[in-house]
Amino acid sequence: FALPLPLGTGQDAYEKIRAGASLVQMYTRLSYEGPYAVPTIKRDLAALLKRDGFSSVQEAVGADVKDQLKAKPAAKPASKGWF
Repeated sequence: FALPLPLGTGQDAYEKIRAGASLVQMYTRLSYEGPYAVPTIKRDLAALLKRDGFSSVQEAVGADVKDQLKAKPAAKPASKGWF
């Protein structure tokens, strides 16, 4: 899914990707810096992906959510009866 939130840095993009975004909006940064912002964001994002052991953006999509689901204890089964 897409998170149309203002994006300023590669770190911003990475946080949104790890939260589940598969598309990020760069309009705000592009409106101030023009196309020169793209290589900087790509370089920063690539470094963060490499640092955390991901070989692609797709691997990182939702990583924080997946980690939380693994850490969450299993739900107790519903009781049978009135009490």
